[in-house]
Amino acid sequence: MKIAIVNDTKMAVESLRRVVTSIPEYQLAWVAYDGAEAVKQCAQLCPDVILMDLIMPVMDGVEATRQIMATSPCAILVVTSTVTGNAGKVFEAMGAGALDAVNTPVLGASGTGEGRDALLQKLRTIGRLIAANEKTASLPALKVRSTRSVTMPPMLVIGASTGGPAALAVILAAIPSGFPAAIVVVQHVDEQFTDSFVDWLNLQSSLPVRRAKGNDIPQQGEVLVAGGEQHLVLRKNGRLDYTTEPESYPYRPSVTVFFESVALHWNGRAIGVLLTGMGRDGAQGLLALRKSDFHTIAQDEASCSVYGMPKAAVQLGAVEEILPLEKIVPVLLKHFPVMLARQAE
Repeated sequence: MKIAIVNDTKMAVESLRRVVTSIPEYQLAWVAYDGAEAVKQCAQLCPDVILMDLIMPVMDGVEATRQIMATSPCAILVVTSTVTGNAGKVFEAMGAGALDAVNTPVLGASGTGEGRDALLQKLRTIGRLIAANEKTASLPALKVRSTRSVTMPPMLVIGASTGGPAALAVILAAIPSGFPAAIVVVQHVDEQFTDSFVDWLNLQSSLPVRRAKGNDIPQQGEVLVAGGEQHLVLRKNGRLDYTTEPESYPYRPSVTVFFESVALHWNGRAIGVLLTGMGRDGAQGLLALRKSDFHTIAQDEASCSVYGMPKAAVQLGAVEEILPLEKIVPVLLKHFPVMLARQAE
């Protein structure tokens, strides 16, 4: 895997170089010391992964990510001195197309030190994600869902990855407070800043947003966001839960795992929306929703940061409507007219 480093601090560059070159399967493609230089370098030689700093002269990491994803798209991992301290910038970068974020490692003379293992784990995960573009991990066969009940409220389920934070911000900002459906979001995000992500989404949304907890029942009037590291699932009793299964799946939380559990167990009305993202996660899950007679929507290519997950869903025949990002909420409101009727009262 070819890896590039973008960082204006020589000490950080050296630490990252030592981590990258310590793994025989990884090659250092190039080093850039500001965002503008990175954009130029990437146009000449696009690596598999870029380790992108956030705060740099000339052009910062957010703008560099935005320009690279528009011209020479590749996997971008934000590597910064403190992920939690730069949470706002991290989510901006993820909205622009970055996959994930991790703290800059601090290495001793022996090459070991704080942050090395975390960075390598992120790189391994990204490597599996890149491989998943070619091959989809197998999941257990989906069972037939029981008959639908009118007692359950309607539910909107949304899956996203690369570019997802910005797309989710647009959708949640446009959904009015009287929206009659429960909302559950699965966004590929690291556990260490799930809470910061939820706080950030709360600033964008007219509905309250909180982290989904085990035993939660999705309810109208709030947005539940899946935590990291484990898969969020819906159980037969209509309550949410977390599980490590399937362990081999490269995404945690997985959009497909959650969507398939909804297809199997949710007996009310539901709409599944698959937003921008690299890879194929969510495609099989959206297909399961459609086969269970739920309405399915995918973000169109023009408005995606990365047209990977929606494209895979379209290719599977999982999508009923392909829409620009700004058209998704108006369509949702047509499918849930109760909200409009309540507003008119």
